[in-house]
Amino acid sequence: MNVNFSGFNYLTIAVLIFLVCNLPQLCPAEDEIPDWDSAVADSSGQTVNWYMWGGSPAVNRYVNGYLARELKNRFNINLRQVPVKDIAEIVSKLMVEKAAGKNSGGSVDLMWINGENFRTCKRENLLFGPFADVLPNQRFVDWHNPAVENDFGTPVAGMESPWGSAQFVMIYDSARTPDPPTTIADLIRWIIKHPGRFSYPAPPDFTGSAFVRHFFYHTGAPEKWQQGYNEAELKESADSTYAILNDLKPFLWREGSTYPDSPVRLNSLFVDNEIDFSFSYHQGEATRNILDGIFPDTVRTYVFDEGTIANTHFVAIPFNAENKEGAMVVANFLLSPEAQYKKAEPDVWGDFPVVSTTRLPVEWQEKFNTRPRGVATLDDQQLQSHQLPEPPSDILVYLEKGWENQVLKSR
Repeated sequence: MNVNFSGFNYLTIAVLIFLVCNLPQLCPAEDEIPDWDSAVADSSGQTVNWYMWGGSPAVNRYVNGYLARELKNRFNINLRQVPVKDIAEIVSKLMVEKAAGKNSGGSVDLMWINGENFRTCKRENLLFGPFADVLPNQRFVDWHNPAVENDFGTPVAGMESPWGSAQFVMIYDSARTPDPPTTIADLIRWIIKHPGRFSYPAPPDFTGSAFVRHFFYHTGAPEKWQQGYNEAELKESADSTYAILNDLKPFLWREGSTYPDSPVRLNSLFVDNEIDFSFSYHQGEATRNILDGIFPDTVRTYVFDEGTIANTHFVAIPFNAENKEGAMVVANFLLSPEAQYKKAEPDVWGDFPVVSTTRLPVEWQEKFNTRPRGVATLDDQQLQSHQLPEPPSDILVYLEKGWENQVLKSR
């Protein structure tokens, strides 16, 4: 039988679509993002339950002290920190609630999140948003910075808001090594020229894994991995990375027969003058170690000319949060010059600002540029202008497994 779909058919289809999409259980409404003035007005009196890793006393003091006090005084918001060991537990909770159809009244208003957890939340539609573009203080963020625009390879797209950053830095003693190699290529030559004077922690240690990722970027442009790539391209660059690291093994500490098991052990070798470099994924660690008497005061840090890997930590709002407006106000205040400056003070937390200091009002630029940071810590502009994004999290796992099989176990 032939059916004629011309004429009335388009109107019929439109009516059917309207009817189906007005059945909430079949076609739920998209998130309605309140305008900023409405969010501020509705947030007054709300209690924002912020689920976050609670393992740092400095972070906990900052959140429960300064932030809670300021949010109460400025916006009449009660900030309640809910410490967790791993935010992945909360992601699992949200997945259960999503499957059960609990689309409102959730107990989690805000999450400290990044990396694989954000990727899962975005993929499973567990987040409210995009909300970040509504926040006025987003104007202080350089969204063209790939370390902010992408969260371990996943486009942020307004579904989370940044509030701090970390960046890989090389650590050296200027009294022993006054002219350190400033590119990966120069470092390779330096290692070969100075056998036994370099090492790195064995992946999957996070710092050692980050070091390997810099060599991976040396074999292929960082931006390449933020976009589409195929398995053959990944294998080619990974194999080139392993080849370089294998070629370097005879020139490493103990000829690469063993590797430090942690950054702490790497620092010990550095202090004991067994090796000439250490490194860290926290740009202020060298200064902290100088203040604590671990490093001599001649220690300094630097970043490679081509940049070093950085990551950003974010906050996100769950799809079923009870107090979305309050969570938005909290996220915005986290990006204020006042909150970013306070967080960066060495005796408060020492976390580095995620705002671009050149975008701040002039008086705040001066404060950030002249704040105490220690002799071994680079200035914000130098760090932020040399940031490279993390590759997608599946590449991290791929490289760590490959390093174990093709470098650690190779002869």
